[in-house]
Amino acid sequence: MAVIDTLPDVVFKTRVRDESVEGPNPYRWQDRTTEEIFGGKKVVLFSLPGAFTPTCSSNHLPRYEELYDEFKALGIDEVIVVSVNDAFVFFKWGKEIGVKNVFLLPDGNGEFTRKLGFLVDKSNIGFGYRSWRYAAVINDSKIEKLFVEPGFRDNADSDPFEVSDADTVLAYLKGVDPTGVSAPRLAFEG
Repeated sequence: MAVIDTLPDVVFKTRVRDESVEGPNPYRWQDRTTEEIFGGKKVVLFSLPGAFTPTCSSNHLPRYEELYDEFKALGIDEVIVVSVNDAFVFFKWGKEIGVKNVFLLPDGNGEFTRKLGFLVDKSNIGFGYRSWRYAAVINDSKIEKLFVEPGFRDNADSDPFEVSDADTVLAYLKGVDPTGVSAPRLAFEG
């Protein structure tokens, strides 16, 4: 796993609603760059292995959605989830679990994830290449704090979910670790 201090420069293939598009699917493709999404903003970014997977659908994304207003109150401009899924899958997943606040950012080709150093082979469970689970506080495209799940490796036997959760990131932003002890704000801990 490569640890970098600035988000990689990539182009994300997204779909946006456009009422000028006729038919039952009023969406069009829109390329968005890393700079457009993260530049000049304070963002909580978290990644998960895939849409419609159990932990991602029952806890990881829903808890960030639930705590969204608390993140905003602490100066976070946007909460973003990224996964190596295409825009269609991500849209359907977000709609199915009722996402209204967290921005779903598809990394269909895994380019962002690979350049960030978190692309792992999950062929042992039939997933192919996906993202390792992590969270980060991003300030103007710079990584302020990184929360990486333990055991990072290809074809891991488990999918840990211990430090990239919404409560841990929120505690960091409040200056307290999850055990309630005052925590210094050091980059790249976790």
